[in-house]
Amino acid sequence: MPSKSNVEMLEKVSHSLESSQGVFVVDYRGLSVKETQEVRRALREAGAEMKVYKNNIVKLALENAGLPNIDDALAGTCAYVFYEKDPVDAAKVIKEQSEKLKKMAFVGAIADGKALSADEAKAYADLPNREQLMAQIAGLISGFARDIAVCVKEVPAGLARSVNAVSEQKQAA
Repeated sequence: MPSKSNVEMLEKVSHSLESSQGVFVVDYRGLSVKETQEVRRALREAGAEMKVYKNNIVKLALENAGLPNIDDALAGTCAYVFYEKDPVDAAKVIKEQSEKLKKMAFVGAIADGKALSADEAKAYADLPNREQLMAQIAGLISGFARDIAVCVKEVPAGLARSVNAVSEQKQAA
């Protein structure tokens, strides 16, 4: 018979999984209370939330939700970063904080419905976020449109130059 606190924790984990797009698993060993609060504040600004749950409860919640198995990552001192929309923003915050504090590290993740290793999870921090991608796409589209406009403008201009050259040739002869 599971204890009442474990059942409540399972419900909380399940709710966190349902309301998020994915989760990063981080080793937060050695963080002080003040450092933990700083990390949580930075994550909230990025649309993510860091929670600490029992690993075996998280395993059970992941299994119940039909999410990929990341049992290898669920060992030791783990915190779980649930992100609402963009995994890149949350990953960037985790990477920045781990470099700043020298006490955090990626352990694994579930992103885009797939289980990720620590290195794969860390790679998300090096990707451009949604806004950066949209700006890059807009720049590409703008560049193509400009190139097309230049090409379209050159057709009649080239024709005019050719007609002018023929006209000058006939006048000279």
